[in-house]
Amino acid sequence: MAPFDRPRTGGSSRSVAARGTWWYATVAAEAPGSFTARVRIRMRRTSLAAVLLFTVAYAGLVLTATGRRWGDAVVAGRLTDPAVARVLREHPSLQGLATLSLALAVLLLAAVGVLRGRYGRTGAALGTLAATLALAELLQRYAPGPHLLDASGTAVDSGFPSSPTVIAAGTALGLVLVVPHRLRSATVGLAALWATALGAYGIASGRHRPGDVIAADLLVLAAFAALLALLARKGKVRPASRGALPRQRLLVTLPLAALALGGLAAGGYLLGDCLPPGTGPLPLDLPRTAHRCGQALAAGTGAGVALVLLALFRRVDLDPRPAPYRPTPTTPEESLPGETLPEDPFPEDPFPEKRDHEIS
Repeated sequence: MAPFDRPRTGGSSRSVAARGTWWYATVAAEAPGSFTARVRIRMRRTSLAAVLLFTVAYAGLVLTATGRRWGDAVVAGRLTDPAVARVLREHPSLQGLATLSLALAVLLLAAVGVLRGRYGRTGAALGTLAATLALAELLQRYAPGPHLLDASGTAVDSGFPSSPTVIAAGTALGLVLVVPHRLRSATVGLAALWATALGAYGIASGRHRPGDVIAADLLVLAAFAALLALLARKGKVRPASRGALPRQRLLVTLPLAALALGGLAAGGYLLGDCLPPGTGPLPLDLPRTAHRCGQALAAGTGAGVALVLLALFRRVDLDPRPAPYRPTPTTPEESLPGETLPEDPFPEDPFPEKRDHEIS
């Protein structure tokens, strides 16, 4: 185990024979107050909190009549917004570009991990993304909820949670596992902004409701926080270097933070004015306000999910520490178990202990 983990209180010091063994890493990672234990607990609590918020979003936006009417108002409001209608009319190829960008993003995630030689973590990121996407598809088909109808009265499949948002957000958070620590904030921040833009387009096109996008972001956060907790449980994390980080990361993290705080604040402010009262027809001015509220909440959640993971994992590095220099052992006492000693270049001593001759 790495030397930054403290042993258990009252425990023995680390022996030379225990160096590099898997069982010592397991024991040290569970030491109270150790670095890996703190990271594991932090990530586990983040995953549980994301699951709780996902449940609240499902219960409030899918199972309640008020939440469903708010989603209907958002879908209807996109048709009353002239800016949204103009973009959709003048750029009909955006749907194809969005699908292509999802495929390229997954390939980029895999390529970065392979080029850096992080095969295990790349497989873990892609596996977590695939498992989250499969769970989203199962929830769309089998989760209890009302049957949705389009404008013509035809039944449509549920989009809760949004599969494209799962892929986009999963790719953005998966970069935490494969990019270097110095480039993590800038890379993940740019990917999160791209994922937020895809979620906004999904809402504007009417393919998904804000609750679908918000739930997908929370589901991805829960999955990848659980994966990072598992890596910490196995002792795969270490403190990051105290060296100065590049200032260019602020060009990405500051807009990401502004989008998260501004989106959630604006969405929360507009939410009280756009909740449809009763069961009658919607007021004429409500759909447009509801659409803007849904866009703000979805954008704030998408940016906030990435910002939370970056903030909680900012001092954690996943790259292994370079092996320290160690002199070649010359005696069996200095060697580790299973380590072979170098061959003696002089198998015969030219000056034995018992001399039978004299040098004159």
